[in-house]
Amino acid sequence: MDTKDWAIGMIFLLQTTAGLLGNCSLLYHFLFLYLTGGTSRSTDLILKHMTLANLLVLLSKGIPETLAALGSKHFLDDFGCKLLFYIHRVSRGVSIGTTCILSVFQVIMISPRDSRWAQLQGKAPRYLGTFSILCWVLNMMLNIFTPFYTTDRWNETSRTKYIDHSYCYSVVYIQNTETVYVPFVLFHDGFRLGLMVWTSGSMVLFLHRHKQRVRYIHGKVQPARPSPETTATKSILVLVCFFVSLWTLSTSIHSCLSVFCNPSFWLKVTSKLIAACFPSVSPYILMRQDSRICRFCFA
Repeated sequence: MDTKDWAIGMIFLLQTTAGLLGNCSLLYHFLFLYLTGGTSRSTDLILKHMTLANLLVLLSKGIPETLAALGSKHFLDDFGCKLLFYIHRVSRGVSIGTTCILSVFQVIMISPRDSRWAQLQGKAPRYLGTFSILCWVLNMMLNIFTPFYTTDRWNETSRTKYIDHSYCYSVVYIQNTETVYVPFVLFHDGFRLGLMVWTSGSMVLFLHRHKQRVRYIHGKVQPARPSPETTATKSILVLVCFFVSLWTLSTSIHSCLSVFCNPSFWLKVTSKLIAACFPSVSPYILMRQDSRICRFCFA
């Protein structure tokens, strides 16, 4: 193994390890709050599902990519490849879906009383669990065909086209599959992305109006500390903006990979690193904005 592969393997290892530690710490924090009867917020339920999905993304993608970069490419059989890719697709979809639900829920909760969202403020917290479970079920159904298009590197079945993932193959048996499936996936992800952009803009507008009201009421007096709702909104806003930026960059790189017949090695590596950035960094964004976690860590 040359120096380049070893360095890339170490980068994948550091990214995966940091992501696993962050998500496990967040899950342990929620478990600690549940066992001790600590104060919980309405958004905690969505964050639990998001953290679990991010953890599964890192386990199903980060660890195999690290092993493949370090030279081990034949560690999965056909069943292992199918299961691993299915878990990755489902957990990635749930991660996107829960982020979208989180942004929609927060814009409902901070909306003023004279807006259209005000009548949903009392009902929204009761349906968070239902929407979270529905997100898992929906992504399991949407990715039901993923195992049929995945095989291990030992399998020498005839295929017209395949994508080499270093440790598994994504097989394309039907020529028209990409013309139907890829636009559907892009529309599905693009719809959720557009919804997150819209809710982010709404949250910025609500926060700006609230700040103007507070400044008008207090005049030149220094305003009070921001409320927990404002802090949570800013945290979710940072999280959504971070996700949207990564998704846009990842989509652009994937478009380049699909256009070029022989994409460069570094373009492939960059695509894999960016795909794992959100599940690795998002728990630290949430922990930095949540004072309960800071107190828990010091305790």
